[in-house]
Amino acid sequence: MLAVEAAGQPETLSVRRPVCQFCQAELSQSLVDLGEMALANSYLTEEELARGEKSYPLHVRICGECRLAQVEPATEPFEIFGDYAYFSSYSSSWLEHARRFTEMALQRWALDASSMVVEIASNDGYLLRNFVAAGVPVLGVEPAANIAIHAEEIGVPTDVAFFGASTARRLKLAGQMADLLIGNNVFAHVPDLNDFVEGMAILLKPDGVISLEFPHLLQLLENTQFDTIYHEHFSYISLYTTERIFARYGLKVFDVEELSTHGGSLRILGSHASSGAHPEGPGLAKVRADEHAARLDDAAGYEGFAPKVEKIRSDLLAFLRQARAEGRKVVGYGAAAKGNTLLNYCGVTRDELIYVADLSPHKQDKILPGSHIPVVAPAELERTRPDYVLILPWNLRDEIVADLAGIRSWGGKFVIAVPELTVIA
Repeated sequence: MLAVEAAGQPETLSVRRPVCQFCQAELSQSLVDLGEMALANSYLTEEELARGEKSYPLHVRICGECRLAQVEPATEPFEIFGDYAYFSSYSSSWLEHARRFTEMALQRWALDASSMVVEIASNDGYLLRNFVAAGVPVLGVEPAANIAIHAEEIGVPTDVAFFGASTARRLKLAGQMADLLIGNNVFAHVPDLNDFVEGMAILLKPDGVISLEFPHLLQLLENTQFDTIYHEHFSYISLYTTERIFARYGLKVFDVEELSTHGGSLRILGSHASSGAHPEGPGLAKVRADEHAARLDDAAGYEGFAPKVEKIRSDLLAFLRQARAEGRKVVGYGAAAKGNTLLNYCGVTRDELIYVADLSPHKQDKILPGSHIPVVAPAELERTRPDYVLILPWNLRDEIVADLAGIRSWGGKFVIAVPELTVIA
């Protein structure tokens, strides 16, 4: 209780404690508190910067009941996702990942012209276009109207909406139930997991398949991937928690695949619990065992994370200070949301990082949120010839090092900050 005084009389007000977005239990365990930050994908123009920008608390807590790692919603989802800056098609490795998934799905679940594939958060059609090319009917559900336009232009029908129970009921009435219901890197972006999973249960055909990909909480913890924490990611998810959420809505997980994407992800394959069409795969038991060994079902599995995050900050700042003292030129590459978390938590500004180059024209000539570092086209690297290029989307490290191999011609080197500071000559 918090004691306050009003008109000379003591009064008590109850202090609101955050509760779990899934099970409503009180969130009593802190994983890491990153302080106040701007929205990681809210890139700014000069005019917007002049008007000022908002920042919000970014504190991850763990539910003591279901072990869901989560941040409190900072603002309305539309403010984050209504006009979004991330276009999936600008990563060649992600496009190849989507192509391989399509080939697997077509064969494994015998999808054809009589099937329906629905993708939640379908972005610019990067994935569904592969099913369209194979003659399989598709529908994308995408809340960002600016991105949905690009999907429509390449022949991917797109419903502009946030996905949940009401959207699912509307699509079901329109006869658009899913044989395959896909959600790649959206599960963590959902502020109301109950509404989202209920919607999946409504839209899925009796023997249909759910395929969800999301960064694995176990990898975040083991590799100190704190920069994947930002306001757009409302939760950080394990198989342990997913199975509990699914069960509430009559769904089950029947297989799990471990992926290298985004620093280590899971592909959860699910169905209605009543369906007998999908036998349990070996990946399910394996990931269950891994999470149990890491104690993700216990409070002890989440202790000691914050000090490791603080070390990453101190190591990066020490490197940048030394480079500046030596007169070295340091720039960034990849204006990714995770990079914004890293830069803002560490307090990096354009005094330490001159600019960040990015391939996407939708980010070029903008300013990074929080740090206010300018975003430029990659051609600027050749013009300015930096000594070091800090790769912000470290999950694309190999792709970026290969694409920018030319910086070595003037002695340039690459730097990675997560999970530990590494200089790549």
